[in-house]
Amino acid sequence: MLNHPIGVIFDWDGVIIDSHNQHELSWQRLANEHEKNLPNNFFKETFGMRNESIIPKFFNNWIDTKDDTQIKILADRKEEIYREIITQNGIAPLKGVKELLTSLKSQNIRCSIGSSTPRKNIKTVINIIGLSNYFDAITAAEDVSNGKPDPEVFLKASKKIGIAPENCIVFEDAHVGIQAALAAEMKVIAVATTHKIDQLGKAHRAVESLEKVKIGELYKLFE
Repeated sequence: MLNHPIGVIFDWDGVIIDSHNQHELSWQRLANEHEKNLPNNFFKETFGMRNESIIPKFFNNWIDTKDDTQIKILADRKEEIYREIITQNGIAPLKGVKELLTSLKSQNIRCSIGSSTPRKNIKTVINIIGLSNYFDAITAAEDVSNGKPDPEVFLKASKKIGIAPENCIVFEDAHVGIQAALAAEMKVIAVATTHKIDQLGKAHRAVESLEKVKIGELYKLFE
């Protein structure tokens, strides 16, 4: 039996939900509003990037990409469209999410979200899917200065729930997120939402979905 409490930190998109399609649609609607076409391979090349990095790189024929105000206006509008799509059409958590969160709560294991997703997006979705009572804290895009693979988001998430980084487990689906969690000296369970399971070898464990995760297995990561 462990002599210390553990904490669990969840990345958001690709772990709790999969809103890849909704993000693609929101970028497309944004392009339509500006009567522009998205660049070739846009979605493939921008996957996992923050809006503030995407816009200067790909939209220099839309706005003055040296103007931070214009970048923020465009980035905020894209996320506003995303929330409109989610609110209109709904979304569901990925398989096994609610069951795992229920088990963690029953064991009094503190849980947090650690994501580069804007807070408004998380709040909108978390209320729709009915999971707001399962998380003790949220660390979102507005809380960090450095994106993944920098460990800042996970270190702040662990601090918010009062659990030392070395006693935390992170659920991640992206390579940069796995790198960030390892840099924070946390345990990592990779979820094969975005990448095939055999491409997630750097994590301490990889699973097809959260359906495969049992509480006892989390404790074994610290043995």
